Amino acid sequence: MIQIIAITSENEKVLLRNIDQFQSDQYKWWWIDFNKPTDEEINKLDTVLNFHPLAIEDCIHAKQRPKLDYYDDFSLIVNHTVGTERYNQHEIDFFMGENYIVTFHLQDLTEVNQVWNNMIKREKMDDWDEFRVLYEVFDKVVDNFFPIIYQLEEQINEVEENPENKAMNLLLDRLFDLRHELLRLRHTINPIRDLLYRMINSHHLQGIQKHREYFADIYDHLLKLSEMVDSNREITNDIRDNFISLNSYQQNKVIQILTVITSIFAPLTFIAGIYGMNFVHMPELTWHYGYFAVLGVMLLVTILMFLWFRQKGWF
Repeated sequence: MIQIIAITSENEKVLLRNIDQFQSDQYKWWWIDFNKPTDEEINKLDTVLNFHPLAIEDCIHAKQRPKLDYYDDFSLIVNHTVGTERYNQHEIDFFMGENYIVTFHLQDLTEVNQVWNNMIKREKMDDWDEFRVLYEVFDKVVDNFFPIIYQLEEQINEVEENPENKAMNLLLDRLFDLRHELLRLRHTINPIRDLLYRMINSHHLQGIQKHREYFADIYDHLLKLSEMVDSNREITNDIRDNFISLNSYQQNKVIQILTVITSIFAPLTFIAGIYGMNFVHMPELTWHYGYFAVLGVMLLVTILMFLWFRQKGWF
């Protein structure tokens, strides 16, 4: 679907849908949105808008890295947004030219729809231009990262507190899943941060210099998001190390207890082994109370070794 908002010299909005009959020279500035376009609509980028073939190719072949490319009469900005369900990345492309902006996305994006509907509801467009549209869309894209990170932080806290007393192997599996999701977010946020830095310091996009404080605010948000992702990854590292240390401590404790028990039974086995030998002439074999005496000695050895190990702190 292709939709057009054109602003007249009197700052009035005109909504259009037929791009073939669109006369751009009649308007102060305009915004064309390619929302889930068909193949026929994609061809309009070349036949009607006359964009460079390489720029069009970047739009068609999704999953481009966020970037800023300069052409003779326009600039191409590639940005990413992220879905809330599976953290899937979606690409959104901006063609920035003199007095126009063209957005292109193969999915129906909430961020673009919000800005579009906001423009339709506004009565006055005095403080809006193509770079204000760019800022509003970027701002919505960046703001949508915060709820995702907050949700991940809550899940990390649940793993750390373990209110349901889940097994340690299950907690580690969940922790590694969270680390993977944080890694995917970092691979999305950091390139956008670098893109914003380049846009703010670009001399080709003079309109951004006029709105520098707004784009700088988005850049600050991206720095905060990047720090939040790194901080949460460090927290997961600490939790993982604590789990591994606790697991090693518990294993060592079990091994220590088993070793102490084995040590206690070693002399008992030795005594039982001696009196289990089948020699005929053994002096204690004919003793009437020999059996109870041996049991008493074994019990005494057990008690003494137990007290000794306990004094050493091994039991």
